[in-house]
Amino acid sequence: MKIRIRREIKIGFVVVATILLFIWGLNYLKGTDIFTRQIKFYAEYEQVSGLIESNPVTISGVKVGQVNKIFFHPDKSGRIIVESIVDRSVNIPDNSIARLYSSDLLGTREIEIVLGNSETHISDGDTLKTHIQASIQEEVSQQMLPFKKQAENLIAQVDSVLAVIQYVFNEETRDNIGESLENIKLTLQNFERTTHTLDTTFYVQAHRIANIIRNAESITYNLKKNNEAITNIINNFEAVSDSLATANIKQTINNAESAIAELNIMLKKINESEGSLGLLINDTTLYINLEKSSKQLEELLEDINKDPRKYFNISVFGR
Repeated sequence: MKIRIRREIKIGFVVVATILLFIWGLNYLKGTDIFTRQIKFYAEYEQVSGLIESNPVTISGVKVGQVNKIFFHPDKSGRIIVESIVDRSVNIPDNSIARLYSSDLLGTREIEIVLGNSETHISDGDTLKTHIQASIQEEVSQQMLPFKKQAENLIAQVDSVLAVIQYVFNEETRDNIGESLENIKLTLQNFERTTHTLDTTFYVQAHRIANIIRNAESITYNLKKNNEAITNIINNFEAVSDSLATANIKQTINNAESAIAELNIMLKKINESEGSLGLLINDTTLYINLEKSSKQLEELLEDINKDPRKYFNISVFGR
């Protein structure tokens, strides 16, 4: 009987040990060590996409705990409460921040405790301030957003260009382009003919231009050859100029002015019938008498010429 009781006790002990070992192993696999002294703290977030229970809690990249539970806030505000457990031996200032960040490219989230500078440490059940870091996908999306907008604008511009090209290359426009190209061709042909004409004209006039240049060179040579004579002419002209400058031109001009003044006085007297010449010019009666006397004298001379005996008695032998 005693042996039987001992066997049952052993079996019970083994069962309890097995259950405890199973519980410990299960929690260990979850990251919870039931034999280690741990404390709980809470963090409140707007969203925790990518964060699951048993994800690690780290400080400066070192794992110090894990996420224990994730549940909605009891006030039904939609906010999410994350319960985490960390080793009690880790001193965490109460002004530390529980930062939610992406640990890999797949979007897995972890909680990193950014230590504060407070001398008071958190205790079991405290709540830390939180901060959510944008995921890598979100950062990439934000970085790619300007390129996306540029690509959309580029696509819109390409669509516009294609529409313009489609409009340009319709049948009527192609005909217009053909006519324009033909006009350009004619213009180039006219330009070529004009260029040929200019070349021909220049070739024809080249001989004349050469003659003009030779004549200019001849004139230059003659001027150079007769430089001494030209110098003498210039010197003579300077001598004449000096002579004119030294001549008493002023006195001559004064004398001329005096003579003109006297002539004016004489003409004035004649006009005013002063003197014989003035009377002769201005007295009409005297002029008529002179004209009559001249006419009578002319008639007398004619009569004498016709019959000189009437006036002269000429005898060869005398009386």
